[in-house]
Amino acid sequence: MSEVDEKLTRLRDELRALGSVLVCFSGGIDSALLLMVAHQVLGDRALGMTAVSPSLPPGEREAAAEVARAAGAAHVFVDTHEIDVAGYQANGPDRCFHCKTELYDVAAAERARRGIAHVAAGIITEDLGDHRPGLDAARAHGVRFPLVDAGFTKADVRQASEQLGLTIWNKPASACLSSRIPYGTSVTRERLGKIGALEAALKALGLRQLRVRYHETGEGEHAASLARLELGPDELARAVELRDAIVAAGRESGFRHVTLDLAGYRMGSANEVLTGRSLRVL
Repeated sequence: MSEVDEKLTRLRDELRALGSVLVCFSGGIDSALLLMVAHQVLGDRALGMTAVSPSLPPGEREAAAEVARAAGAAHVFVDTHEIDVAGYQANGPDRCFHCKTELYDVAAAERARRGIAHVAAGIITEDLGDHRPGLDAARAHGVRFPLVDAGFTKADVRQASEQLGLTIWNKPASACLSSRIPYGTSVTRERLGKIGALEAALKALGLRQLRVRYHETGEGEHAASLARLELGPDELARAVELRDAIVAAGRESGFRHVTLDLAGYRMGSANEVLTGRSLRVL
C-alpha cells in the first residue's frame, strides 16, 4: 500500500468516526477531496456547503456545483454577509478571521438545522504554518480538519484526487477575491467586482495561473485604480503577446492602469508586507 493509500485509509477512518459531517466546500481541490471521500464513507450523512458572497470568483459557483454533482455528494449553497462586517471591510491583517467567523457561524446554523454532528474544512498540513487568521475562527467554532489528522499535504491531495477520478485534481490554487486587495485598502463590492471581471476576462484569453492585485494611485479626484497582474512564470511571454487584449480587458473592467508583475504568481504575496508573517520566504 502506498503512502497516499495509507492516508486515504486514515481519512476514511476519521470521517467514519465523525458519524455525519458538513464540509465547507469552496470548490477547490482540498475541500473537493474531503467532500468526495466523506460522501463515499457516510453517504447522505455528508453534505457539502458552498458560501456565496461578492468575494466568490466568477464561475466558481458553477464549478463547485459540477464537482459535487460528479462526486454524487449532496450539496447546498448559502449566502454569507462578511462584506457587511466592519472588521472585514477595514481589511487589516485579520480580515480572514472576520470572513471565516461569518462562514462558520452560518455553517454551524446549517449543521444544527440538519442534525449533522460536525463541521469540517479542507485544511491541509501546509496551511498550519501560514499566516491564516481564519484558522483561529475555525478552532473557536470547533471545526474539524480531517485532512490534517490524516497527514495530507498538497501533493498528497492532488495524487489522491487523481487516483479517485476527481477531474479538478490539477486545478490551480484559488482564494477569495478580497485577498487581491492590499491590507489597509477597504474591501468594497465595487472593487471585488472589478477584480472578478478582469480575472474572468484573463481566463477567457487562455491564461490559467493568475491573480489580479488591486492598487490605487493618487488621491481624491486624481485617484485611479491599477491592476497588477501576477501570472505563472510560463505564461509571462504569452501575456506580452496578448498585451492589447489584456489592456482592453482591464479598461473594460474599470481599471485605469494595467501592469504585469515580472516576479510572477506566488502564493500569499499580499502577506509579504507583514514582517515575519510572509507565507513564503523570498
